[in-house]
Amino acid sequence: MAKINGNEIRPGNVLEHNGGLWIAVKVDHVKPGKGGAFAQVEMKNLRNGSKLNERFRSADKVEKVRLEQKDQQFLYETDGMLVFMDSETYEQTELPADILGERRPFLQDGMTIQVEYHDSEALSASLPQKVICVVEETEPAVKGQTAANSFKPALLDNGVRITIPPFVDQGQAVVVNTETMEYVERA
Repeated sequence: MAKINGNEIRPGNVLEHNGGLWIAVKVDHVKPGKGGAFAQVEMKNLRNGSKLNERFRSADKVEKVRLEQKDQQFLYETDGMLVFMDSETYEQTELPADILGERRPFLQDGMTIQVEYHDSEALSASLPQKVICVVEETEPAVKGQTAANSFKPALLDNGVRITIPPFVDQGQAVVVNTETMEYVERA
């Protein structure tokens, strides 16, 4: 692991601090009129999700942790655990279903996701940015409702509710952004 100065911390960096693994969510570099400059860092614990605000002076040294990223293919779910297979070694791994958080419904059979490991512990998992879903139910388009910003509610085949443009009908496939959980385009 590499030690970096407090003023070199960037959002997205994973740090070892106070015996835990933290990801820098927001970093503000502050130069007060009196005293030395410092970085005000908002961090989130990767293991339990707690948050922490910490000040780091430029002279402070912090451990920057490198996470190993592996592509894993989703196989099935059993007893609240998701079973994945390593694409290279064909080794199967079980991860808790809550590792994906609110994006869990977008996980589809055979989908390849990226899992980040520290040593052999899985810390986070991320889905592809765009996923194709089918509109299960939506309201029919109202004639004359062609305003540029008019959207209607829709229920997707995975149970997620989003808003879609009026020209998209029931049974059509749409592309959904998994980060913002919003409609992108028709598939």
